[in-house]
Amino acid sequence: MSIKNPIIKNILSATAVAGFGFILLNAAFLFDFLYQSAVRGVVRLFIPLNPESDLFWFPPTMHVSFMIVIILITWLVFRSKLGVLYKAIFSTVPLAVVLVTMGMFLYRWPILSYSLGGLFCISVLYYLRRAKRHWLYMYTVILVGLVLAIFSLLGGEI
Repeated sequence: MSIKNPIIKNILSATAVAGFGFILLNAAFLFDFLYQSAVRGVVRLFIPLNPESDLFWFPPTMHVSFMIVIILITWLVFRSKLGVLYKAIFSTVPLAVVLVTMGMFLYRWPILSYSLGGLFCISVLYYLRRAKRHWLYMYTVILVGLVLAIFSLLGGEI
């Protein structure tokens, strides 16, 4: 079944990006929990991981390694022959992971965090516009950026 009316098709596409992107984002954070739990389980066999340990670098390293995994998966997804809608839905994950990572590392300096997050989103939008990418990608950047900014400004924590 193909939708002929472009306005309805665009509305349904934007709704699909928001709805399925939200579901995929929750699945990604669940994957992050499972990934970090598995790695911690293996590391605990060799190094004691407790609050008193001097491994202050370990939690940030875990998160950065997860971000690298997401970037690699994203590279594979965008090299695949999936349609624009599926790629736009998936792009909610790397966008949110990068923005959340900025927020986690810069939470002590909220102005810097929001500024760099905004600069990141503007840079991605500029690239998408220059490369003449489909509007759904730009919509996804704006959607994820605004939702995370509003969530954070309202006191939400991840």
